[in-house]
Order: sequence, then structure tokens, then C-alpha cells
Amino acid sequence: MPNIKEISFSYLHAGLSVLPANVQLKFAALSGWKQYQQRLPYDSELQAWFSNGQTGLCIVTGKVSGNLEMIDFDLQAQAYSRWFDIVENQSPGLPEKLVIERSQSGGMHVIYRSQNEINGNMKLAQQKIILPTGDEAEVCGKKYKPRKDKDGNWFIVLTLIETRGEGGLFLCAPSPGYELIQGDFTSIPVLTSEQRDILLEAAWSLNEFIPEPTPEPAISNTGNSFRPGDDYNVRGDFKSVLISHGWSLAQAGESERWRRPGKEIGWSASLKDRVFYCFSRNAYPFEGDRAYSSFSVYTLLEHNGDYSKAAQALSRQGFGKAEDVSTVDISHIITNEPDDEDERKVSDPGQLPIELLNVPGFVNELREHMLETAPHPEPILSFFGALCEQAHLAGRKVRDDHDNRTNLYVLALAFPGCGKDHPRKVNSRLLQAAGLEGVTADGFASGEGIEDKLFMHPASLFQTDEIDSLITSTSKGKDARIDMIMNILLKMFSASNSIYSTRLKAGKKDGGSIDQPSLTIYGTAVPENYYEALSSKMLTNGFFARMIIVESGPRAPEHDAVFREIPESLIRTANYWVNFNPGNGNLSNFHPVPICVPHTDAAKALQREYGRLADSIYDKAQELGDLVTMAVWSRAAEKARRLALIYACSENAVNPVITEAAVKWATGLVTYTTKRMLFMASQYVSESDFHANCQKLLRILREWQKKKRDAWMPYWMITRKLPWAQRDHEEVRTALLNQRKIEYVEETTGGPTKKLYRIIGR
Repeated sequence: MPNIKEISFSYLHAGLSVLPANVQLKFAALSGWKQYQQRLPYDSELQAWFSNGQTGLCIVTGKVSGNLEMIDFDLQAQAYSRWFDIVENQSPGLPEKLVIERSQSGGMHVIYRSQNEINGNMKLAQQKIILPTGDEAEVCGKKYKPRKDKDGNWFIVLTLIETRGEGGLFLCAPSPGYELIQGDFTSIPVLTSEQRDILLEAAWSLNEFIPEPTPEPAISNTGNSFRPGDDYNVRGDFKSVLISHGWSLAQAGESERWRRPGKEIGWSASLKDRVFYCFSRNAYPFEGDRAYSSFSVYTLLEHNGDYSKAAQALSRQGFGKAEDVSTVDISHIITNEPDDEDERKVSDPGQLPIELLNVPGFVNELREHMLETAPHPEPILSFFGALCEQAHLAGRKVRDDHDNRTNLYVLALAFPGCGKDHPRKVNSRLLQAAGLEGVTADGFASGEGIEDKLFMHPASLFQTDEIDSLITSTSKGKDARIDMIMNILLKMFSASNSIYSTRLKAGKKDGGSIDQPSLTIYGTAVPENYYEALSSKMLTNGFFARMIIVESGPRAPEHDAVFREIPESLIRTANYWVNFNPGNGNLSNFHPVPICVPHTDAAKALQREYGRLADSIYDKAQELGDLVTMAVWSRAAEKARRLALIYACSENAVNPVITEAAVKWATGLVTYTTKRMLFMASQYVSESDFHANCQKLLRILREWQKKKRDAWMPYWMITRKLPWAQRDHEEVRTALLNQRKIEYVEETTGGPTKKLYRIIGR
């Protein structure tokens, strides 16, 4: 019988964070064990833990134990022998250096240390099993709940090989059921990064389950109904692109194996059914454990991740079916023709539900500070100002598993005097208190100015009251300077997870680049100015679709606002984000490597469901030729993912997790704002001056209806609001009567004839 106390001390003195374990639960037998992810136990602690008959022992992996990593071969180690042969073939003698043990369930543990810091737990090889029914399945003593794939088949995913990395733990010998087969825990080998890669890539090569490719960003301004990227996914020769960038085919077959540039043995990715699955962590620009479509491969390698440029280039090569969008037909949102009214009617979702102004943690705390210190407290302006502050602070620091980032374009519509500037001031003071001077801007002087700002500060927050003038100029389409600003804003939004190439400057061969720029915009505008500036060009050029647009309520009564310094708790959180810099390099050449914020299973399922909903609305709009709805809903799922990521960062900055509550809030907000954007566009956007006049009269009658219900509106009141010529009034009235949008009567009761209007569809 081994003396487990003595063994635990020998492990500790060998630099291992060793803890007592519950063998039955396969976990640490301590409620507060996570502190030992950062420090080794004291001798006195081990003395207390292992002096009461304790039989189980476990080790914490990661930096605390000298960059310790364990590869776990599960399901009775069915993949172990194949993995061993691959490693031995690629690096003879390497398997003999490793510490190897058998687990109580018949699996195998392979243990080693790394010269370099390691990442968290990783799934290396999985297997998809198709089942006849949705009944719970049991494999090697473990139970699995089946789910359906896109073809309607019930399936489960088995994990064959995974790691225990930074912050993990595993039970080990001499715990009951664990047998040391090779080596000793007191002399664990230290592997070079190349040797570790051989072990991991050998495991990845045994993966049999390839997830769905990461969705490409929706490109709404390419001018194609059948998108070039979709066409390329079907028939594009992306293998030649891989080869031209140094990749080589290592093994042919139904599931091909590909080798990354600079590697002479083994393989780094698989290719099956035109899905490229990269498992290597050293295959930039691809990320490990991620699947890519043909179009994504082409875009990353040929266009540095710029999907818009890639689509345009493919269009010139004949991919996709071109369609002229310069004369977009938006008559269906103008007239709501009666013969198709059920299909095309755009309903008003009403005011923003108050329950959506709630994101736990940092956002709520900052919002409350803004409200308490504002002369005219406005909940919507304060909430979205705080949301943008959190989005900015987390920029270039985090991502989700679809590589979405936190940069947002928010436009808050509010009337003059509502206190639009107060959230901007609070945001600026907080950033200054956290040492982030120079990262804010208050306007778009030029496209070059935006690039220069992001070049100096790759994560920047633009807080501006100029959005309506920018949109007015864009709608008119006669100002090249404004067009350049809009073009840069469009590209900057999508470049947050790639490299943005700046303009070529005089006297320089290379214009430079911005590594993963994070531009967050908190813009404000007057509602009438904004909506009247909208045009069909604006609705379909992508900028409108990228924005989250909200409307504040009426001006709040003045209250006794008291100036208060920014609370220390807010400054501490901001400082945390400032000092949290995942990545590599020095200050002059820093490459951020954002952490991937995990989802709960329920959250991931909800996001998939919402993506399918958005796709179905997009497809229906495509059938109707509704480019406006297509453009807006094409971005809905992406915006929801970004918002859920921000929610997670606000709720817990140190250990963010995307929960079901985060996704429900995010999808609720996106659904509301998308519907409201489309409704307001249907009320304001027109194809001509005449259509604009029709819209104005309808808006006046709707406002009258809200106040007077079924009462008729006198013509003389309308002329005060619309001082047109009599002929113009008659033409608009005739058109709306013919379209059955309004009712009109004339009454004579002894005096002047009364002309009365009323809207139909009350």
C-alpha cells in the first residue's frame, strides 16, 4: 500500500500543485481549490490533507506546476495506439520520454511539461455517432443526450482525446484505479514547442468530427443576389490558393490531410466536403480547432480577411450573378400595395421595452452613475453610452467562438436638450481615470483622420453628435470626402478580427496596417434629421445594417444632479481591462490574441436558433426582392453575438461566460431594434419628392390618430404643418386615396366647406 502522504510531498517538492481528490467524483476534494491554480500548497496544508486516510490525489495543470499539460485518451483509450504510432513515426524516441499512466476507466494519461506557457483545456479528437432515435445513449459507461444535425439525423459527439491545460486538473497515481506505466511524476520531461506540437497535431489528425464552418460576414454592398462567396463555396479552386501560400497535400483520400507552411512531416489540417478544418495553433491566419469554408480560406489568404474585397474580386472573376442595385425598388415599403399587403406590411414594435436596459455588472453600474449625475437623466442614452464604454474597453481583448468582437456602431436618437452629451462626458472621464487618454474622438473630420486615429490607438471610441449630417451628405451622394468616411467605417467594422490596410501616404511604399482594429461608435442625432436623411442607397450600402439604432424618450424633468467622482469600483474594472493584454510582442509591435469567451450549452443552442430565424427572414425577403430587409437581417445574428459577448464581459470581467441570459437579452434587443429600424424606414424613405410628401402626410395623420383616435383631422390643421401649394395637397390626397391609405370627406353645414382626413388601418 503506497504511502500517499509521502508521495504527495515528493510531487510537491518536484514543483507540482498537488491536492487531495475525490476518486468517485474525479475532482478535487477541496471547495476552494482554485487558489492552487496560482500557488503551490504549503507543506502544512499537505500535512493536514493527507493525515486522515485520504487516498485520492490530483494535480493542477498549467503554469503553477511548471507549464504542466496532460493529454487524456478517453473511451478506454481507443485512439491511443494510433496516436502513439504517429508520434513515434514523426519523432522516434519521443514517446519514451513521456510520463504515461492508465486511468481507472481504462483510459490513458500522457504527461509532460512545456518550455512555453500553455493554453486552457482543448478537445483534440472527436467522433460523431449517428443514432436511430433521440433516446439517451451510453458509451463506455458515459451517458449522452443526442441532438439533431442539419440533415435531421440524431447524433452524439464523443471526445476521444483532450487536454488538461492552464487551470485544469486530473487524478493520478497512486490514486485507486490509476497505474503508472512509464516515467515518474517527480521527473517529468520538459518538451520544446516543436515536440509539443508533434504530440498535439498527432491527436488532432485523428479527429473525425468537423464542425460547421464559421459563417462568413454578410456582404451587403457587393451588388450580387447570388453572392460571389456562395458561388465560390460551390465551385472555387481554393486548393490552388492553399498551395500558392505554402500549404502542401500530405495525404490524399476522401478526407485529405494538409501540411502547413514550414512543416516537413505530419499534417496540420483536414479537408473534406470542401470544409477546411485547421487543428494547428501555428497556421496563421487560420486558428486551431476551427472549420473554414472555401470562401473563408480564399479571403484569409488572398485578401487578409477582408470579405468585402474578396467578394468584389470574385465577382470580377465571374463568380455570382451581378445585379444593379443603383435603382433599388423599395416601393413595397412605400405603398404597401393591397394585393400583397400581408406579405409586405412593416409593423411598429413600439417603444423600447424597459427590461432590455439591463446588463448586469459594469454596464448597469455605469448607467446608474450617469443617471445620478445627469441634469436631465435619460435611461436609454445612459444605458447605451455605458454599453459602448464596455464594448470599447473589451476591444481587442476577447472574442467568441465565431470570432466576433465587441466593437459596436450605436446611434441614439434624441431631441435637443435631452442630455445627449452627458454620457459622452462620463465615458471620457472614466477612460481618463483609467489612463486611456487619447482613445476618444468627437467627430469624423475625414476618412484619413479615422485611419490615423486607429493607427495610433487601435481600440478607439468615437462619440459624436454628427451622425445625421454624415447621413444627409451620404444620401445626397455628392461629397467624395463623406463617401470615403462611409467606406472606411464600413470596412473598419468588419476588420476587427483581421488586418486593416491603411492608405498609401506620400513618400512611402507601404501605407501600413492596423492589427485587429476596434472602432466603437456612440453617435447621437435628432430623430427627424436622421430619418429624413435616409435613402435607398443608405439602407442597402451596409452602414444602416451594421448600426444599432434606438430612440430616447421625452426630455426628463430636471433633477438635483450632484457632481460625483467616478466610483472606484468602475475605475478598478476599467483598469482591469486596460492592463489585460492577451497577445504577444512588445508595445511597438503588439499582436493581440483575444481570449475566446465560452458559451454554456443552452446559450450556444439559443444562438444557433436565432441564426436560423434570421436566415429564414432573410430568405423570405429574398423571395420578395426586399433588399432592405435582406441587408438589415443579414447582420442580425452577428450583432446578437457581439452583444452577448459584451454582456458576458460586463457581468464578469475576469471570467466571462456567455450564458443563456446573455443571449436572450442580446437577441431580444436585436430583434426589437431591427424591426423598429425597418418600420421607421418604411415611414420615411421615399423614391422621389412626391413620395416624400405622401409619407409626411401619413405621418401627420398617424400622430393625430394616436391622440384623437377615430376623429377626423381638419384640412386647415394639415396645411399649418404642411404649407404646400393647393395643387400639391390635391395630388398627394388623390394618390393616397387611390392607394386606400386615407379617407377624405367634405362637409357643408351652412358655412365654409370642411375638408376632413383620416388614415385607414386604425
